[in-house]
Amino acid sequence: MFNDTSSPLSLLATRRSGKPRDLVAPGPDADQLAQILAIAARTPDHGKLAPWRFVVVGQDQRTALAALIIDAYRVERPAASRTEIEALDQFAHQAPALVVVLSSPKPSHIPVFEQELSTGAACMNLLHAVHALGFAGGWLTGWPSYSDTVRDAFGEGHERIAGFLFVGTPSRPLDERPRPDMERVVSRWRP
Repeated sequence: MFNDTSSPLSLLATRRSGKPRDLVAPGPDADQLAQILAIAARTPDHGKLAPWRFVVVGQDQRTALAALIIDAYRVERPAASRTEIEALDQFAHQAPALVVVLSSPKPSHIPVFEQELSTGAACMNLLHAVHALGFAGGWLTGWPSYSDTVRDAFGEGHERIAGFLFVGTPSRPLDERPRPDMERVVSRWRP
């Protein structure tokens, strides 16, 4: 069973993202989304800088988001195919809830790298909260995350889109994905 909420450890051990294209209603209501964002903000943050921001994109704003992404893409790639454009439109319309997370480093003695790590931790906390509430979430990047035009619609020049976090209810059973071989990713330091 994925996203087993019977205990905190079970949830962590069985956590599985949902594919945003497979996430349907219901999604979190306004109170649940506020709770999810408050939990996301409880993340390691050296210097207490809150070097991230959350931008909620309402369901009623998805057509505008699609237009923004498609227009920006066409400027960069005027010969874009119909299939590429349809994929971008689908990207903007998937799942009932969407939070765009921005890395927003602050001037500080804390290195930007540490602030970016905090942003990633905030994204992960957001997903944990989503799954703990019985929903599923998916964290996507892709072309829209790296477009300055798309970023400018959400933030400022010094910020970067860390991801589009889609939230909803899985429309089909979640699939396992390959996990790292622990022998390859864990070692013991030997001085």
